[in-house]
Amino acid sequence: MPPETTTTSTTTARRLLRLWDEQQAAYVADREERFAVMLDVLRLLLPDDPTVLDLACGPGAIADRVLTAFPHARAVAVDYDPILLHIARGVLADHGPRAEVREADLVDPDWPGVLDGRRVDAVLSSTALHWLSPEQLLRVYQAAAELLPPGGLLLNADHLRFAPSTTLHDLARRHDIRAQEKGFASGALTYQQWYDEALADPAIAAFAQERERRFADRPPQALAPLDFHLAALRTAGFSEVGTVWQYLDDYVVFARR
Repeated sequence: MPPETTTTSTTTARRLLRLWDEQQAAYVADREERFAVMLDVLRLLLPDDPTVLDLACGPGAIADRVLTAFPHARAVAVDYDPILLHIARGVLADHGPRAEVREADLVDPDWPGVLDGRRVDAVLSSTALHWLSPEQLLRVYQAAAELLPPGGLLLNADHLRFAPSTTLHDLARRHDIRAQEKGFASGALTYQQWYDEALADPAIAAFAQERERRFADRPPQALAPLDFHLAALRTAGFSEVGTVWQYLDDYVVFARR
């Protein structure tokens, strides 16, 4: 893996985050509402200086929003994609020592070691944990529970599909198609086009082979439904679980330690 001595300007990192947000909004209708709900939950249930773990952070979308909304907060952003990690470092550099970016493979049971034994007040994730198998997801929820004190929060925003061959499944699928058509017609990049845009930066392109190697043997997983997430969170030791937002099959799942 190329050393992090190669740099990408904050301006470039911020531009790629903006393009990432536009790209993701094409795939996830009303994506900003997810983040608004997450911030409201933090604001209502935690002190104004929380330490937040941004789990599978991508280019830092959640951490950046949390640190902007809460001037006294701290965030640790973790991911396994070397390209996204590199961009997140550029984005979150704006927040100085309040932000940390660490490499962590959530498939590895020892991933919490990147926190060096520290606890956090909240664990947040968006459009990421569906890459995990149900068994891996349960382990991640169990690890997250151990990182949180009593009263600590977990918020996971993701598509949690309805049962196949149902009206609701077909409705959500058709809505996704319409949202994507609208987003792409407005100029949003596709997922692959966004990576192509990022790789135009030589400092980012240096990570391309390593990224391909890391994910070569990780095929997409079957999507776990809402009921599985809620049951897994209870099994992991959370005392209260539910949802705080839903739009068709897109949810923000809530759990309190």
